[in-house]
Amino acid sequence: MTQETLPGAAGDLAELHPEIWAAYSELGAAIAASGDLSEREKRLVKLALAIGAGSEGAVHSHARRAMDENIPTVDLYQIAFLAIGPLGFPRSVAGWTWIKDVTANT
Repeated sequence: MTQETLPGAAGDLAELHPEIWAAYSELGAAIAASGDLSEREKRLVKLALAIGAGSEGAVHSHARRAMDENIPTVDLYQIAFLAIGPLGFPRSVAGWTWIKDVTANT
């Protein structure tokens, strides 16, 4: 995702402070390269972490990216359902509804 296509506040920050966005992007690339997880595994972990953090915007972002990466919708829903044990039913359902916001038209 380029600076020009970033939605909302992230796009605003990238436009107003490109040096901060560049440093943030470099950190993300270094973290992604630090282990042996597949791209699919990294995307699903990030989605799970976003649900755990209760970040609707991050869940939307990672669900959109997962769809762009051809990860099946049913797998995204499973991530939300797996949250029931460690995070509780309400957080799991919230994550599921946020994923559905993005996947509703597929």
